[in-house]
Amino acid sequence: MRTTLTETPLAGLLVVETDCFQDERGFFTESWNARDFRSAGVDASFVQDNHSRSARNVIRGLHYQDARAPVGKLVRCTRGTVYDVAVDLRAQSPTFGQWYGLELSAGNRKQLWIPAGFAHGFAALEDACEVQYKQTGYYRPDREGGIVWNDPDLAIAWPVAGPILSDRDRDLPRFADYRKNPAFP
Repeated sequence: MRTTLTETPLAGLLVVETDCFQDERGFFTESWNARDFRSAGVDASFVQDNHSRSARNVIRGLHYQDARAPVGKLVRCTRGTVYDVAVDLRAQSPTFGQWYGLELSAGNRKQLWIPAGFAHGFAALEDACEVQYKQTGYYRPDREGGIVWNDPDLAIAWPVAGPILSDRDRDLPRFADYRKNPAFP
């Protein structure tokens, strides 16, 4: 099996593609290989797996855990298609405040490696989308934060109209507020 990790314009954020073998029985792919990630400079140790299902037009995010409980994520969509977004929240990064988005789907089998220091969110583009992700740290509600999905300073080009949001995600602070007291150096 071969894993390809491709750099994005945001340092540390990687698109992950793995070989997939298909025949009349179905398919097989290796979704995670520590050796391949280490050879690309990513030494991740996962402690938690999460699985969500979202209806069409649901936006979840933009979420992060602060530097006191940092979390890296390896995200994939195993049913349907989502538009996945990561925002660089590292105040000293040359790409601070920039975002990167791509479609993750059951069909393209792409994954996104999101290191600590990024906010993460996604929009479900089909009915019953399922997203699974591995985390390098445990969920800590006392260390979580977020940026509102439609922040004008970020200007993320979400491909959904009339999104469905949780009350929490609808009321997240703006990026301008984050800039005043960044959670990551």
